Amino acid sequence: MTERVVLAYSGGLDTSVAIGWIAEETGAEVIAVAVDVGQGGEDLDVIRKRALACGAVEAEVADAKDEFADEYCLPAIKANALYMDRYPLVSALSRPTIVKHLVAAAKKHNAGIVAHGCTGKGNDQVRFEAGISALGPDLKCIAPVRDYAMTRDKAIAFCEEKQLPIVTTKKSPYSIDQNVFGRAVETGFLEDIWNAPIEDVYEYTSNPAEPREADEVVISFKAGVPVAIDGRPVTVLQAIQQLNERAGAQGIGRIDIVEDRLVGIKSREVYEAPGAIALITAHQELENVTVERELARYKRQVEQRWGELVYDGLWFSPLKRALDGFINEANQHVTGDIRMTLHGGRAVVTGRKSDESLYDFNLATYDTGDTFDQSKAQGFIEIFGLSSKIAARRDLA
Repeated sequence: MTERVVLAYSGGLDTSVAIGWIAEETGAEVIAVAVDVGQGGEDLDVIRKRALACGAVEAEVADAKDEFADEYCLPAIKANALYMDRYPLVSALSRPTIVKHLVAAAKKHNAGIVAHGCTGKGNDQVRFEAGISALGPDLKCIAPVRDYAMTRDKAIAFCEEKQLPIVTTKKSPYSIDQNVFGRAVETGFLEDIWNAPIEDVYEYTSNPAEPREADEVVISFKAGVPVAIDGRPVTVLQAIQQLNERAGAQGIGRIDIVEDRLVGIKSREVYEAPGAIALITAHQELENVTVERELARYKRQVEQRWGELVYDGLWFSPLKRALDGFINEANQHVTGDIRMTLHGGRAVVTGRKSDESLYDFNLATYDTGDTFDQSKAQGFIEIFGLSSKIAARRDLA
């Protein structure tokens, strides 16, 4: 029986050429799988037909935008997930979504190999292959760009030789990955970390320095899930899309960071994630109102570890799964409304309202009606500071 390879297919030059390349190198039949996670671009049916025209024996396309939002972006919002305190895991979240569809296709078509278009230098190779091995332990992985040195020049030559239906336009100076949760830009002049990004790097966000009217928005959550924008019900996908548009118009969500890659190098990345940053900002503030102090303190530690696991490609790991349970439990009371002003590149919280609030006005006020018993404070402080006081007597002697 002829070996079959499932290929993560984007419709672009590299993965289109990879169909025939894999067939020549391995003698296998190729099944192309394209997954729409809100990256925009061509119609899925156009992509499917191109894969078949390039030699795939079968081609599958999946509209996974709602799945991506509900099962991958939403957990990141609940976790306030920001790798290195800044990056909302735009690319890292899409990879396990794609992996799930690749493994399902491999099982459906009795394929023993899964292929992807990653290089040997980035994080995505790990995210794909660690995910594939977790969902399909018996599957093998190949990466033509990495394993067979399929450079772009070779890809173009192969494309022309085989007369594949691909337009080999001049390569963009940037490497770009995007989905509904955000957009990642790297390489080109950005590799010199002294160079500032220029406006043509950005697509999801307008220049925050341009004068414009502020935009006020109210985001409603139920148990950590965004359920309405300005009182109108939304799905998670719709919440992200609407805030991409509104926060993006205000220049919110631009991130320029030198980040620590899993493979051990530091890499300069420029991201824009307006909807993600607006939602995480609102969610964090609603947690401040509704989550008990000790739980909130511990959750911040969990959030950092959760983000590192996802960044490192361990979405399907036992630890990540266990932390999901903690994060969902911690979100049980994160219900209410957050009002924000979107303007000048910032999403600023201006109001909070929740039936689950732990904020007690009568305890917090300094005016008439204060119910906080200040007479108990002195004794509390004496006991609280007692161990330090005892140590100080010894250390200062």
